[in-house]
Amino acid sequence: MLFGKEEEYIELEHEGEEVKKLGRIPIQVEQMNDYADSDRIQKKLRDGSILLVKIKSLREKDLNELKRAIARIRRTCEAMNGDIAAAGDDWLIITPPVARISRMGE
Repeated sequence: MLFGKEEEYIELEHEGEEVKKLGRIPIQVEQMNDYADSDRIQKKLRDGSILLVKIKSLREKDLNELKRAIARIRRTCEAMNGDIAAAGDDWLIITPPVARISRMGE
């Protein structure tokens, strides 16, 4: 009792508890060697993975094919409210809706 009144407690859920309920989000490293690899990457994105995708070999082999593959993945990202960003010239970071990429200046 505090000042003659019964104390009332409200249990607040800790942010970490929410993560435990949802489970862990996998982070996968992938390699994009040709346009067909975009199928595999899209599937993993839809399954909820965060992806680090090395694009260097496809960029060196066929820049137009790389642009087509990225455009395809970007459309999937936008449709599901995910996020995509380049990390230098050789990597893409792709996230499902549960994560956002923090860009410089944000």
